[in-house]
Amino acid sequence: MPLSTVPMLFILAGLIFYVVLGGADFGAALWQISAPRKSDPRTRALRTLAHDVMSPVWEANHVWLIFVLTVTWTAYPGALGSIASTLSIALSVAAFGIITRGAAYATSSGTSDPRELVRIDTLSAIASVLAPFALGACVGAIASGRVPYGNARGNLWTSWLNPTSILIGVLAVVFSAYLAAVYLCADAHRRGHDELVAPFQRRAIGAGLVAGALALAGLIVLHSDAHALYHQLVSGRGLPALIVSVVAGAGTLGLVVAGRYEPARFTAALAVTAIVVGWALAQEPRFLPGLTVSEAAASHDTLVAVIVAVVGGGILLFPALGLLLRLTLGGTLGHHGEMDHGPAGAEGAVAALRPGRVAPPFPTPSAARVAVALLVAGFGLLNVADARWAHAIGVVCLIGAVVVGFLAAVPAWLAPEGG
Repeated sequence: MPLSTVPMLFILAGLIFYVVLGGADFGAALWQISAPRKSDPRTRALRTLAHDVMSPVWEANHVWLIFVLTVTWTAYPGALGSIASTLSIALSVAAFGIITRGAAYATSSGTSDPRELVRIDTLSAIASVLAPFALGACVGAIASGRVPYGNARGNLWTSWLNPTSILIGVLAVVFSAYLAAVYLCADAHRRGHDELVAPFQRRAIGAGLVAGALALAGLIVLHSDAHALYHQLVSGRGLPALIVSVVAGAGTLGLVVAGRYEPARFTAALAVTAIVVGWALAQEPRFLPGLTVSEAAASHDTLVAVIVAVVGGGILLFPALGLLLRLTLGGTLGHHGEMDHGPAGAEGAVAALRPGRVAPPFPTPSAARVAVALLVAGFGLLNVADARWAHAIGVVCLIGAVVVGFLAAVPAWLAPEGG
């Protein structure tokens, strides 16, 4: 594997995390606005749950977008400059949506006026349509070859307002609603809000059917507007990922109907992940028209620095995100008194953090030494050796350092003070 390809794998992983986590955040805002505002207390509880489940993690979810932009900027600067200049309008729309969605969280906690909350939810929902649509349109512009290499060489409007871009933008919005509904089914069931499971179940089934229909109809659009991409998806390297997406999507609907919400959470994420992977496989090795990934890459030293920085940061990032998601899924970071109900309350939080609940596969000091050894070996192979096989082993060593470092850090991080 060429060294120039490794940062692209990081970018792809960041995109996947952003789609399956950040996308659900946008979708939750859509379900908040879909519930009636008056009469039925259950619908108000539905809006409250959609807000409370996502609010502890929304900021962490959007870190993945920053990660993708930062790695692309450092490892493929010319390509990012071309994308940012040609798609400046679409990216500005996406930024407006992301900022507005974040501001809604901050302002909603500072008001109790029902009319103000309605306005905040409405603005948040509008922003949660604009942001995924604009980001999806940018992906469509790159996938259909409408972003040429160079400063603002593409059309500022038609590059992202075309059949392929509009299709992918709409799919991004629908996928966000689909993921959010499936996740909220599981969250409502886990937190004991049984009366909210059925409404989210209906929304998950409806959004899943719409997403599947749009994806199939989208192949017709790709056939006429981006035939090279269509060919790779239906008969080339992207076909296995397309099949996985269809199977996972159908399986998710079956699991939701059967009330198996926890596994449905993972199959829904797999279905969307396969779409992203299929696009990457169908486009590889082309980055932009006339520009491959290897041609767009920065110098050898810069690529090594990016890889080492990402792996080193991963040792700190993944344990922290794992702890955040664990507490969130357990309900211990909920709002409006969520921590006072049932086993997910204060006693549940303490029990979840007891050292006895964490069983590392081997002693922490040994794991720490192995992680340091893998980090040194990976850094050395990437800097000293020139052979591709040595670079591949170096990358594997660095990834192993992240995994083993995670095993070394988590038991200590989850233990309570003095434990």
